[in-house]
Amino acid sequence: MQRRMLVLGTIVLSFAVSPAFAADVFSGTWKLNLAKSKYEPANLAPKSSTSKVEAIEGRLKFTNDGVNAAGAATHNEWSGTFDGKDNPVTGDPTRDTAALKKIDDYTYEITNKKAGKVVSTSRTAYSRDGKTRTLTTQGTNAQGIKFNHTQVYDK
Repeated sequence: MQRRMLVLGTIVLSFAVSPAFAADVFSGTWKLNLAKSKYEPANLAPKSSTSKVEAIEGRLKFTNDGVNAAGAATHNEWSGTFDGKDNPVTGDPTRDTAALKKIDDYTYEITNKKAGKVVSTSRTAYSRDGKTRTLTTQGTNAQGIKFNHTQVYDK
């Protein structure tokens, strides 16, 4: 009986720790590594980008700052849970909502919408050592230009 309780306790503990571990993998301040990143078309590449991801009360909060391809400062914020529901985005002229969906302990997907229409989807994969974040985004911008970006961020 004691052995069953020990096994059951271990299983319950592993499920309780798993979400917290995943949030820790995602959390941190991430700086865009332009040399490792790829932009199609190339003229859409930003000058710089820093993304802060925080695990707060069962949610991930995203704060993004940078300088876009035209040289203008950018800033946007949003937060969401892994439920796939739309969450408001502030400060981003290209999207007004983002929906977060967990793929596995190191990967999540974001669906970005403007006025209810999907404008892009992103898949973010974190390295096992927690030092690199690779964001692959496909979509169409406001000018109707299709894009496909692979952004590599370092912690």
